[in-house]
Amino acid sequence: MNVQSVLHTIDGISTWVGKAAAWLIILLMTVVCIEVFKRYILNAPTAWIFDADNMMYGTLFMLCGAYTLAQNAHVRGDFLYSSMRPRTQAGLDLVLYIVFFIPGIAALIYAGADYAADSWRIAEHSNVTANGPPVYHFKTVIPIAGALVMLQGIAEIVRAVVCLKTGVWPSRLADVAETDVIEEQLAHSEYVDEESRKIAIERAKEIDETARQRGMGGDLNT
Repeated sequence: MNVQSVLHTIDGISTWVGKAAAWLIILLMTVVCIEVFKRYILNAPTAWIFDADNMMYGTLFMLCGAYTLAQNAHVRGDFLYSSMRPRTQAGLDLVLYIVFFIPGIAALIYAGADYAADSWRIAEHSNVTANGPPVYHFKTVIPIAGALVMLQGIAEIVRAVVCLKTGVWPSRLADVAETDVIEEQLAHSEYVDEESRKIAIERAKEIDETARQRGMGGDLNT
């Protein structure tokens, strides 16, 4: 199995987990709608619904972190990053992953595992309401999500190393692609060489000129 296959396998794991967790949106919406009906129509609110909503949303948020990283969709300063050459991008990514990402996510996994273990040991329940629901299963998601993000982060580090050697970013496992050209360039942070930039500018000028002439023609006809 070559490096690209390994990267796509890790991308596939992150994508599968993220899409599976996304179904929690449907469950969350259903629970909220039922609770609104019970609370305002039947005047029979559920005491633990706030905890349940928080746990579903928190689980969704945490488990989609690796998927978002796999799609290169986390927020970054694209306005500077996208103007860099691929090797410069890769070098910057590599430094940031080693200095900040690895220690930060490792701390999250370690602290999250300890946090979850304590919660299981005391059979922790929510204290937001009386007789609140158990939360130890929810806290277990913290180290699991951290491990998934760490796995995807390792794949991103390998991508950066490959790009430093070859000058080209390895491909990602495709999912939903942006249709707008500019948004797609920003989303994937691709370097645009000067020649391509000039061609794009000239093409935009031609489109603008054509639209302007059509507008003037329309004015004369009226």
